Amino acid sequence: MIVSWNLLRTIGASLDDVIRLIDTERPDLLLMQEATTAIDRLQDRIGGHYARSPLPGRIHGVACWSPHPFRNPPTVHPLQPGTLIRRVCQVIDIGPFSVANVHLSHGQMLNRRQLRLIATLLPPAGAVLGDFNLLGPALLPGFRDVGPRGATHRMVDMVPIRLDRCLARGLDCTEARVLPHLPSDHHPIRVALRTRAHHHVQPDAVATYR
Repeated sequence: MIVSWNLLRTIGASLDDVIRLIDTERPDLLLMQEATTAIDRLQDRIGGHYARSPLPGRIHGVACWSPHPFRNPPTVHPLQPGTLIRRVCQVIDIGPFSVANVHLSHGQMLNRRQLRLIATLLPPAGAVLGDFNLLGPALLPGFRDVGPRGATHRMVDMVPIRLDRCLARGLDCTEARVLPHLPSDHHPIRVALRTRAHHHVQPDAVATYR
């Protein structure tokens, strides 16, 4: 099971909030966006395996945590840059498939171009999760939008929109839901994915982390 959450940098979710989410949801993989150095103490606090990839020139970036060893160290890939912010994605190999952890640009043509690049970084069975900053369909060939359909963010604290998503290729989604609101401007999302050959993310994929 995978959980993804935009933490909202230094004014949103704290390290303790992240730990509480892990204690409640027990994910096999936690993906975070807008994670700062404060989150780097996660591994010291609760163990597990952790990697963070800051955005170039920014105090925050994408990060991942798992209670299981990563099959290979997560890799970092630059994306097409926006006007102000250069973006990266983090690709995690969990054995049966790989997952791209993303915080895409706001430009609605640019973030779709970034998705097309990310698709080339993934094996035939792969998923893209995170904050897409995307309005409307993703239009990514070969991928299905399998994430929860509920709103995950309120634009200017008023308009509910679905920014946090999961796209999958060669995978089935057996659970997708928006989690209760926590101290961030984004809700976490939770998905359970399995390969089309029905090798479940849990527990089968857990063994491949080692």
